This record gives sequence, structure tokens and C-alpha cells, in this order.
Amino acid sequence: MDHERTVINAKSDAEALMNAVLPFAERMLAEHSEFFPYGAAMKPNGEIVSVAGYDGREQPPSQEIIDLLYSQLRRDASNEAYKTTAIVYDVRVTPPGRTDTTDAIAVALEHRDDYSVVVMFPYSLTGGTVSIGEPFAEKGPHRIFPL
Repeated sequence: MDHERTVINAKSDAEALMNAVLPFAERMLAEHSEFFPYGAAMKPNGEIVSVAGYDGREQPPSQEIIDLLYSQLRRDASNEAYKTTAIVYDVRVTPPGRTDTTDAIAVALEHRDDYSVVVMFPYSLTGGTVSIGEPFAEKGPHRIFPL
């Protein structure tokens, strides 16, 4: 398969996974005004599975949960259990063309075919209503699948 076709397939898989995981973050924000980091993965057959990061504590720091999710996903991906992974977490960002920071849902997506991106969905909360702004993306860290 040529490289361009591989990239198109990787991006398509990542977008499908992103569309599957994003609604949960939006629902948690609307109901609780926050959410804990969580993950998901797409198996080689296209099945999407949830991946939780739990270390036994009721409210561990978010970064520790994110690191735990990366570790779990990296371990399972090394056994070829997944072709695409997603980690979803809450961040503060400065969107392109702006100088102020805002809350955003970050979706870190990675595919075994050398594709890694973090998509940011700026949001605001008003009385339990979540308003999602224009998303933007940046190159991802390639932390799951070795290059």
C-alpha cells in the first residue's frame, strides 16, 4: 500500500475513534462541569473499546491518569491489540490567532501507521450547556506506537 493511502486510512480510523469518544466528554461537562481523563482504542477489526486509567485513588491528579493511560495503551499496542488509540483530557489552550486562553477538550490520537495528532475542541460552559468552538490540531507526540 502506498504511503499516501496509508495516511488517509490512518486519519480515517483516527477520526472515527475521535467521533466515538468526544460525546462522553461533552456529556460529563454538561452534567458535572468536568471530566477525568479517559481513553479508547480501535482494534484491528474496527471494534472500539474503552480504556480506563485507575490507580485505586478516588481523585488522582489528571496527569497521573494520562500517564497511566499512555502506559496501558503502549503495552497493549505492542501486542498488536490496537491500530488506533485516543486519550481524552481537559486542558487550557490558546487557540490559533487568539491571545487569551480557554478550556478545551484535547483528544490525543495515534495510529500504528505513523499518524499522531492532538485535536483541541475549545469549549465554554453556561448553565449546563456546553458550547464547542472551532477545533484545531497540532502534531502529536507518538507515545503509543514506536516510530
